[in-house]
Amino acid sequence: MLSELEAKWSMIEGTHGMRNGVIEKLTDAELNFTPGGNALTLGELCKEMGETERAYTDSIKNYTQNFDYKHADTSVATDLKKLQGWYETLDEEMKAALESVSEDGLKKMIDRGGFEVPIDVQMDIYLQALLIFLGKATVYLRAMGKPLPEQIAQWIG
Repeated sequence: MLSELEAKWSMIEGTHGMRNGVIEKLTDAELNFTPGGNALTLGELCKEMGETERAYTDSIKNYTQNFDYKHADTSVATDLKKLQGWYETLDEEMKAALESVSEDGLKKMIDRGGFEVPIDVQMDIYLQALLIFLGKATVYLRAMGKPLPEQIAQWIG
């Protein structure tokens, strides 16, 4: 992996670890929790985050951002083992995509549908999406009366 992307990946990998820390504290039944109203279930929120990760991985590969992807296996929103396996695959695919970026590729711009950014900035934006997800997950955990994983309590609050 290019050195310019290694530091980005390190931060993303650590934040994936926080995401995984949330998932490890849950049961299948808790994936069905919703704080009420028209809010997504916690499992649907997790599925949405996976779809977002896939969109960012695809953007590294084809230099175009597109959020149209919807994971066909909806059971990842209700089955913890499937969700964990899917996240593991997504993380591996993102790392592989970043490892495949050449010096020339690093200079290319990703079309985000109205503005363009280089890959390193795209990864900063993805990291922000992960942190937003963790903020949302924190609300769900608190509404469920569950303690926050220690790392999230320290980083997110």
